[in-house]
Amino acid sequence: MSESDQDRVAKQRIAKELEEPVREANALARRLGLDPFPVNYWIIDYDEMNQLIAYGGFQERYPHWRWGMQYDQQRKQRQFLGGKAFEIVNNDNPSHAFLQESNALADQKAVITHVEAHADFFKNNQWFNLFSENPDAAAMLASHASIVESFMDDPEVDREEVEEWIDNVLCLEDCIDQHRPFTTVESEALSLDPDDIDERLDELGLSEEVRRQVFDEEWLESQRPEVGAARFPAEPELDVIAFLRTHGMRYDRESGKAVEFEDWQREVLELLRREAYYFAPQKMTKVMNEGWAAYWESMMMGEEGFADANEFIHYADHQAMVLNSPGFNPYKLGKELWEYIENTTNRREVVERLLRVEGVTWRNFRDQVDLDAVLAALEPDPAVATVGNDALDRLDPDDPRVDVEGLAAAKAGEVDADRYPWKVLTYEGLCERHYSLVKAQNRGFLHRLTQSDLERIARYLFDDARYATVEEALADVDRTAGWDRMREIRESHNDVTFLDEFLTQEFVDENHYFTYEYTQTTRDFRATSTDVEDVKKKLMLQFTNFGKPTVVVEDANYDNRNELLLSHQYNGVMLDVRQAEQVLERVFELWGRPVNLKTIVKELDEHDVEVARRRDREPVPDEQGKLIRFDGEDFEVTDLAWDEVEHLAASDVDYDTKPEEWLA
Repeated sequence: MSESDQDRVAKQRIAKELEEPVREANALARRLGLDPFPVNYWIIDYDEMNQLIAYGGFQERYPHWRWGMQYDQQRKQRQFLGGKAFEIVNNDNPSHAFLQESNALADQKAVITHVEAHADFFKNNQWFNLFSENPDAAAMLASHASIVESFMDDPEVDREEVEEWIDNVLCLEDCIDQHRPFTTVESEALSLDPDDIDERLDELGLSEEVRRQVFDEEWLESQRPEVGAARFPAEPELDVIAFLRTHGMRYDRESGKAVEFEDWQREVLELLRREAYYFAPQKMTKVMNEGWAAYWESMMMGEEGFADANEFIHYADHQAMVLNSPGFNPYKLGKELWEYIENTTNRREVVERLLRVEGVTWRNFRDQVDLDAVLAALEPDPAVATVGNDALDRLDPDDPRVDVEGLAAAKAGEVDADRYPWKVLTYEGLCERHYSLVKAQNRGFLHRLTQSDLERIARYLFDDARYATVEEALADVDRTAGWDRMREIRESHNDVTFLDEFLTQEFVDENHYFTYEYTQTTRDFRATSTDVEDVKKKLMLQFTNFGKPTVVVEDANYDNRNELLLSHQYNGVMLDVRQAEQVLERVFELWGRPVNLKTIVKELDEHDVEVARRRDREPVPDEQGKLIRFDGEDFEVTDLAWDEVEHLAASDVDYDTKPEEWLA
C-alpha cells in the first residue's frame, strides 16, 4: 500500500470514529438552544492545516505571494514556538470544519463542540447576513481564484502586473463600509480631465468642421469643474475601494497620464472588495464569536460530560492552553463577558421576583431577604441535576423539564442516560440543570448587589404582581432567562457594541482588567487605570474598523485639480506616517493622478518632555494637522491650520456604537 493510500485509510478510520461525536454534539447543541448551520467535517494532516490557515480557512484562493508568506509564518510558529492548531471553520452554508488527524480524541471532541457554536453564530448573527443570508463562500472564492488565474495566464497581460495590482488593492482591503449590506459596484461614466479631451477627439478621427461645431470652446469650458462647485462626494465615502473602482484611473507611465482601467483591473478591484466584505463580519465579531464558541464548548465538554472521564484532564489542559494564551485573548475576554451577561440577567430576574414580595423594597431588601437561603432554594432539583440510568424513575413524564420521548428511549435501553443525560431533558430542564447563579464560581454574584443596583431595578418594576412569600417568588423564577438573553444579544451585536453595552465596572473589577500606557516620565509602560471607561476605550480601539485607521474619501477634485483627497478620522491614535506614504504610493496607481491625505499628528517638544519628567508628570503633546501629498514621484508634507482638520478629530473617541443606526 502506498503512503498516500495509507494516509487516506487513516483519515477514513478517524472519520469513522468521529461520526458519533459529530452527530451527538449537534444534537446537544440544538437541545441547548443553538441553531447552527449544518457542518461538514474534514480530516486533514499537519501540512494541510497550515495551508488552510494561510488561506483563511478555504482550499482555493486567488494566486498571490501573500498566501505563501502566511503559510511559512504559520509553519514556523508551530515548529519553533510550540503553537498548536486545533481547528479551522468557515462561514458558509453548510459550514466546513477541518480537524487535524494527529489531535487526540478529546481535542477532536472539543473542536466539534466549538465548531457547532461557531456555526450557530454564523447563521444567526445579523452582521454576517449583511453579506448574504445563505453564503456559498467556498464557491465564490474558488470562482475568484479561477478568474485571477485566467488573467495571469492571458498572454496579453503581464503576470507580475496582475500581482502588483492585487498588492495595490490589498493595502485598502479594510477601507470598506462594513456597516452596510454588501452591494456590487456598477461602473459610472468617468468624468474626463478637459486637458485630455483634445487627445481623445484626435483618437476619434473627427473632422475639423464637426469639432468646431460640436466641441467648441464653450463646450470645452463647460467641462471644467466650476470654482467653488459642490464637493464630490457630497459626504465622506467610507468604501474607498468602491469609489476607486467607479471613479479611479490607472497611471500610464508611457504617456504620463491617467487612463481608464483595463477590464481585468476593474474586475480584480471588485472581486477583492467582495472578499473584504465577506470576511468583515468575522473581524467585527472576533471576541463575541470566539467567546460564544468557548462558552458552549465548555458547557458541552465539561458540564454536560461530553468529554469522557478518561478524557477530561486532557480537555482541561486543552482549554487552559486556549484561554490562557498570552497577549490579548479574544477567547478569554469573550467567554468571561458571556458568562457575565448570563449571571447579570439571572440575577436581575431573581431580584425582580423578590422585589415583588409583600413587604420587600429596595431599601429593606438586605434585612428582609436571606441571600444564602435564596441560593439554596435555587439549586436545581436533584431529579434533573443527577440524571442517569439508575435515576430515571425520579423523572415525571408530565414535567415540562423532561423529554418524554427521550425518557421512554432511556427506559427501553435505547439511550444511555449515564453517557447522554441531556437526552432525557428539555431545554427548560437543561437551563435548571446548569443554572449559573448556584455554580461554585458564581455564588458571590448575588451577594455583590449594591443598593444602587436594587434601586435601579426597582425603578422599572411597573406591574403590581405580588408574592406572599420569598419561597413563592423563587418558585416563579424563569431559569431560561440567562440563555434566552444571550441568544438575543448574539443576534444583533458586534464587538464594538458588545463591549460598549456590557463591559461594566463590576466586570472590570472582578476580572482584573486595567489599561497601560507608555509614559514619558519613566520611559516604559505602566498600568494607568482600572476605570471602566478607560478600559472600554482601550479595548474598543482594537475593534473599531478592525483596529485599523479609518480613512475616507473626502474630495475627488481637491483644489480643483482632479486630485484625490483622503482623510484620516483621527481618534487620538496617530498614523504611522511612513506606512501612510507607502499606502499613498499604492493609491496613486488606482487613481492615476496625485493623491493627498489629511491627518493629525502629536508633536512633543524635547524641552517640555524633560520639564514634565522632572515634575513627575506626563507632557501634553500638541496636535498638528498635516497634509501628505504624492504626485507619483515625490512626497510633500505640509502643516495645516487646525480649522482644516478640526472635523477629523473626535471630541472624545467617536465609536458611533448604536447598532440601530448602523443597520438603518
